[in-house]
Amino acid sequence: MTSWELIYKATIYIAEEMGVALKRSAFSPNIRERMDHSCAVIDRKGRIVAQAEHIPVHLGSFRVCVRNIMEWLDRNGVSLEEGDMLIFNDPYISGTHLNDVTIISPVYYRGVLAGYVINKAHQVDVGGPMPGSMNPLARTIYEEGLIIPPVKILRRGAIDREIMGLIKANTKTPEITEGDTKAQIAANIVGAKRVTELVDRYGLETVERAWDAAIEHGRSIALSRISRWRRGVFEAEDYMEIEPIDPVIRVRLDIMDKGVRADFSGTSKQIDRPYNSVYGVTYSAVVFSIRSIMEGEVPVNDGFYSIVDVIAPEGSLVNPVKPAPVSGGNVETSQRIADTVLRALANAAPDRVPAAGSGTMMNVMIGGYSLEKGYWAYYETIGGGTGGRPGKHGVSGVHVNMTNTMNTPIEIAERSYPILYTSYRIREGSGGDGLYRGGDGIVRSFITQTPARLSIMAERIRRPPWGLWGGEPGKPGRIAIRKKNGREIVMPGKFTVELDEGDEVVIETPGGGGWGKPAQQGAQP
Repeated sequence: MTSWELIYKATIYIAEEMGVALKRSAFSPNIRERMDHSCAVIDRKGRIVAQAEHIPVHLGSFRVCVRNIMEWLDRNGVSLEEGDMLIFNDPYISGTHLNDVTIISPVYYRGVLAGYVINKAHQVDVGGPMPGSMNPLARTIYEEGLIIPPVKILRRGAIDREIMGLIKANTKTPEITEGDTKAQIAANIVGAKRVTELVDRYGLETVERAWDAAIEHGRSIALSRISRWRRGVFEAEDYMEIEPIDPVIRVRLDIMDKGVRADFSGTSKQIDRPYNSVYGVTYSAVVFSIRSIMEGEVPVNDGFYSIVDVIAPEGSLVNPVKPAPVSGGNVETSQRIADTVLRALANAAPDRVPAAGSGTMMNVMIGGYSLEKGYWAYYETIGGGTGGRPGKHGVSGVHVNMTNTMNTPIEIAERSYPILYTSYRIREGSGGDGLYRGGDGIVRSFITQTPARLSIMAERIRRPPWGLWGGEPGKPGRIAIRKKNGREIVMPGKFTVELDEGDEVVIETPGGGGWGKPAQQGAQP
């Protein structure tokens, strides 16, 4: 291993260690247990050098986020001094949605800017009318929660109490908000310390040369991987389940020697529902899809990102104009963009692309208030089945594509919130049939032990995950509420409802599609 590789691997580990620090310090189960956060190291030119293996929808957005924040700093004449940290969550800058609070810090070595460290974490509540702050009824971003413009949460190493107080005053769970924010600050402190130690050991010039080499290596490897794909233009389309229009996502992939261009011209215009995908999310979904079908190890840094060009018409579902609401675009539209891009890629690399996975993060937001315990808010996503793939069956009961989080253990959820789980198991038989069958979804149900407000954002309830090359589609999802009197109410994929004490919520997530004609079965997993 050459010296630049040692430095690059050490930089990746710095991003990973940042994530460990964030997880261990966080207050909310969403970050502490589900690891709904991501971390990266950036050079002083604003290029992504290394990132931890965290959440796909976060990681790809970092490139867009960093470019936006660098432009914002320059435009507003703001400088980040040693010990400063900038906090923000405006999706039109950060590249995801309001819940994803971002903190970026400069790293100085003996008074010289060496780079930056950045992390993004899904904070469970950032204000707004709904528990979990993802409002299925939102018509503008102002109905989704508190918008934090870029502002210094740390000044020369000291927390700005006024800014922290302002943020806490606009959330329903202020203690958790403060704890999670301080965990993010701690993660950046760890990252900055490790970068300075790296520079102290090898010297700033050597580290910068190593980072340059790593980025160029990432670009070279990525280009070599796509050289094995068919050249040409490949198109696909898929639909969101948003009545009454069911907007379409259309992509035209141009695979060239110099890279890949994804053009979303022809996609539906932005809507007054919270399922618009800001450009950072759209970019994330595209680069995730491309990276996921590349063979072998590919460094995911600015070199890889540089070979992907995404064209998303302004004012469309995949690049809305503020103040369009976007909370669900981050979690659900991102999944459909990935499905659409992968469907197009199936024609370029048919031996690499699986059938559609569950295609939803199945977002569950629930909360309430009691005089004894105050306000509580709980958020989780539920996995499903992956699609069958060339040579193997799909995987059951996992998070698919744009989410890489873990589940919230039942014991933790029951200890933290007034809910009691009644089932948590594989939804057997929900994967699509095929030469290689799709993975099965999950059945997860719970009873509320106090009145509560429940919101769900989900997809693939009416339109099942597609099979590929003759494989059958997976079963669509199903959501039902069972009242205490035994009456069952089947719900749509997107809703908000008031629950009575003792109501049971039963969620069945989609299975993945099958790959290959079922008549050819007999292959082993």
